[in-house]
Amino acid sequence: MWTLGTPALELVTRAVIIYVVFFGALRLFGKREIGQFTLFDLALVLLAANALQPAITGPDASITGGLIVVLTLFVLNRSVAFVRVRSPFVRRMLEFGPTVVGRDGAWLLPELVRQGLDLVDVEAALREHGLDAVTQMKLATLEADGSISIVATDAVEANGSMRRRRHYRRPI
Repeated sequence: MWTLGTPALELVTRAVIIYVVFFGALRLFGKREIGQFTLFDLALVLLAANALQPAITGPDASITGGLIVVLTLFVLNRSVAFVRVRSPFVRRMLEFGPTVVGRDGAWLLPELVRQGLDLVDVEAALREHGLDAVTQMKLATLEADGSISIVATDAVEANGSMRRRRHYRRPI
C-alpha cells in the first residue's frame, strides 16, 4: 500500500510528460474548449483522464505513488501559472488572444469555422447580450476564455435596452 512500485523520479517524469502533452492538446483544440464545456467536451476530458492515468502511474498502485503524482501536478501547475504571470513570452505561448467573429451586422463565417463555433453558439451570445438580430451587432469577439463579447450598434444603444442610463445630479 505504501511501498512504491515505480521509482519516484519516474513517476514525476511521467506526470510532467502527460501534463505537457495534455495541456498541448487542449491548447491545439482552441478557445472553444476553454469556454463552457458541452456534455461532449466533459466526456472527452473525463475519458482522456481515465485513459492517461496508467501512463502517469505505470505499474505503481501505491498511495505514496499517487501522492507523488498529485504533488507533481499541483507544483507543475502552480509553476506554469507563476511563469505565465511574469513572462510576456510564456503568456503569449499559453494564452489565446481575442478573435473577431462578427462585424457590422454579419458573422465572419470562415472565422467561426476556424474557431469551432456554429451559428447556434453565436446566436445564443446575441440573445445573452439583449440583441434580437445579427444586424444589431457592431462587433462580436471570441475572448481568450471562450466567451463571446458583443458590442451593439449605435442605433440599438441609443434606442434599446442596451443603452447605459446615466444619472446626473441636479444642481442645487
